[in-house]
Amino acid sequence: MAIEWALWSVLGLYALAIAGILVHRSRAAAPLIYGACAVLCAGPLAVAATNLSAGTSPALRLPMALPWLGANFRIDALSAFFLVLLDLGAISASLFAIGHGRHEKSPGRVLPFFPAFIAAMNMVLMADDAFAFLFSWELMSLTSWALVVAHHGEEANRRAGQVYLVMASFGTFSLLLAFGLLAGVEGHYGFEAIRAMPAAPWVGASVLFLALVGAGSKAGLVPLHVWLPLAHPAAPSHVSGLMSGVMTKVALYGFIRLVFDLAGSPQWWWGLVVMAAGGASALAGVLQASFEADMKRILAYSTIENIGFIFVGLGLSLSFSADHFEAAAALALTGALLHALNHSLFKSLLFFGAGAVLDATGLRDIGKMGGLIHRMPVTALAMLGGAMAISALPPFNGFVSEWLTFQAILLSPELPQWGLKLAVPAIGALLALSVALAAACFIRLFGIAFLGRPRSEPAAEAHEVDRLSTGVMLALALGCLALGVVPGLVIDAMSPMVQALLGAQMPRQSADAWLTLVPISGARSSYNGLILFLFVSASALAGAFAVHRFASRALRRGPAWDCGTPDPSPLTQYSPGSFSEPLLRVFGRWLLAAREEVDMPGPGELRPARFVLHLEDRVWSRFYQPLSLAVLAVATRLNTLQFLTIRRYLLLVFAALITLLLVVAIWD
Repeated sequence: MAIEWALWSVLGLYALAIAGILVHRSRAAAPLIYGACAVLCAGPLAVAATNLSAGTSPALRLPMALPWLGANFRIDALSAFFLVLLDLGAISASLFAIGHGRHEKSPGRVLPFFPAFIAAMNMVLMADDAFAFLFSWELMSLTSWALVVAHHGEEANRRAGQVYLVMASFGTFSLLLAFGLLAGVEGHYGFEAIRAMPAAPWVGASVLFLALVGAGSKAGLVPLHVWLPLAHPAAPSHVSGLMSGVMTKVALYGFIRLVFDLAGSPQWWWGLVVMAAGGASALAGVLQASFEADMKRILAYSTIENIGFIFVGLGLSLSFSADHFEAAAALALTGALLHALNHSLFKSLLFFGAGAVLDATGLRDIGKMGGLIHRMPVTALAMLGGAMAISALPPFNGFVSEWLTFQAILLSPELPQWGLKLAVPAIGALLALSVALAAACFIRLFGIAFLGRPRSEPAAEAHEVDRLSTGVMLALALGCLALGVVPGLVIDAMSPMVQALLGAQMPRQSADAWLTLVPISGARSSYNGLILFLFVSASALAGAFAVHRFASRALRRGPAWDCGTPDPSPLTQYSPGSFSEPLLRVFGRWLLAAREEVDMPGPGELRPARFVLHLEDRVWSRFYQPLSLAVLAVATRLNTLQFLTIRRYLLLVFAALITLLLVVAIWD
């Protein structure tokens, strides 16, 4: 049975985690553990790729977990798609870590949990009942938390781990309530049994909100995102790639499984709620990324933006499905899931690139980099491909999925509800603004970090990383290009999954000439990545040939253009703050409560002027910080319960029993 092979691979990953504890002191431990991870992840990947087209595999019940339930596992088209996404990301992270892991200061805190983290995510995707799902989900949270606090000597990492653990526990509690509502009084925790009992409308609506909180907190939806920009940068770079590129997609899977598969028929307003959360996340994420100087925090905030984009597509699909526009719903869902796949590729690539820069320079602040394109040319080329993909520039893959989502948005006038007619174009405008800001954000990141002159000695002395790491990054960059050139093949492979969820799918793409992508009909819109790629390549080659053939053959060297400033200091270059200053003027005050302090020296004083910019996350300062202080105050007051006498403890138990009996009597 195919699923047995996948579960054996998961068991092998757990065995590898135990081996990581035993051999982490050995010099060969990192290549051995990470190489074995890559090999073991190939098993679920092969099984999932088969099931993506073949359909649902038979269920497998293991005699463990709850006595009357056991642990049920199954791979259907939806879980197969996300398994492919997960294990592709896990293989690339494992291969990158073989070289990157040599720089790890605390391998004993990373090697045991890395394979366990991958195994837990695989179990979430294969779970076929609520208990197995929640157990695997919590195991995924705990293993990723251990990786976040691997470098717990730093105060920022300890704080990141604390916030992440609290948010993860809150999310799991929300999912527990959602599954409890779906199980009903009969206690049917198996997914097949839940599908057989259509949920009441109020139950479905409650599950929607609980899934938004539970899965949305893990994915990074605003305002549940506060842990993400803390935790992703704190983890080692190959783990950051897994968390941002893969774990957030496991959270998307949890939302889709609950809302699209188990919660029953959607109502039209469900999509409006999901789209509003997605639109707010997209804009807030990209704006905060534009103001950051830490490379890994820029990438973490960018993940919030892309997750918001995906949720807008999911919400649009819910609304179209509720109004029985099956073709439009299939288009929106396909665009959202394709963007999930695309984001896993280019965000993993960008985090690996950030890890390579960190290995070579020891820097994360782009304001201290510069000129790295001359010292790390292969990394720069791969990062350029990732930056173009995440900026939605054709012919890379980010453009295709975002273009499909906008094509679905253009169909929104057909929806009958005026709330959707007005809200969807407004949210579409938010997405368009987010896409433009994302391009500016990554022009800033790549231009400041890789172009210009070195701004510090470590940047001037940087060197290229090992060949395996650069090979993985180049392979991911080529994958981003391939998905942008021939996206129709991937969309056709996704069709069985979309058909299973919505009862409809996009038109068959492989039959169109030159692999043209046609979302609805050729008369309405189409996109051909192959022809565009050939045109861009031919134009670039022709331009290079014309310059070298007809331009002056004389070679002249001179000083770099100094913009009229003769000072050769690298400090005269454009800085990250200079680049984002216009955005800060427009958006910074209401989003981040931006406040500037300028200390100018008086007449005759020789001290330098000082400029300090204060940014504040309003969600954290206005909601989470007061809430945490309130919880701490209550916990401090309740601390006296630890010092009661036996008589008082018995009195409390008796009072609790009487209260419960009264509640049951009133309820009946």
